[in-house]
Amino acid sequence: MTHAPENATTAPIPEGFAPLVAGGPYIQHNGPLYVLHQGKVVKFGFRVEPRHTNPMGNLHGGMMATFCDMLVPLSVHRKSDQVSNRFLPTISLQIDYLAPAPLGAWVEGEAEPLRITRSLVFAQGLVTADGVPCARVSGVFKIGPEVPSNAVE
Repeated sequence: MTHAPENATTAPIPEGFAPLVAGGPYIQHNGPLYVLHQGKVVKFGFRVEPRHTNPMGNLHGGMMATFCDMLVPLSVHRKSDQVSNRFLPTISLQIDYLAPAPLGAWVEGEAEPLRITRSLVFAQGLVTADGVPCARVSGVFKIGPEVPSNAVE
């Protein structure tokens, strides 16, 4: 098993990132996730904690999938006025795992809408771990109803 330095999971969150309050109880339990939104730049990230790892001490693929399933639609919300207030349930999510994200790594992703139709959103993104590309993601999302005003994000 790979071991990170004892303080690896308590390293500071990169400047400009703030805690993200979104995703309901599931992501609140499995996060925390952070967001940086400055002008047209939208990034999401999190620090790999021991509870996020597989037996090899790297980020579990399921946690990477969860992150990607938040990264893509939340990025689209912030980058497209057309669907900014709509629920975007996932129809299809394709992830290519490019490299491991070790315990303590800062995992960060950016995503872009590629096409928005009357009923679907097509988007893609790239995730890095301490600057090294670790996942490529693309997805198709249904344009659902408006998000309730009392929901977060």
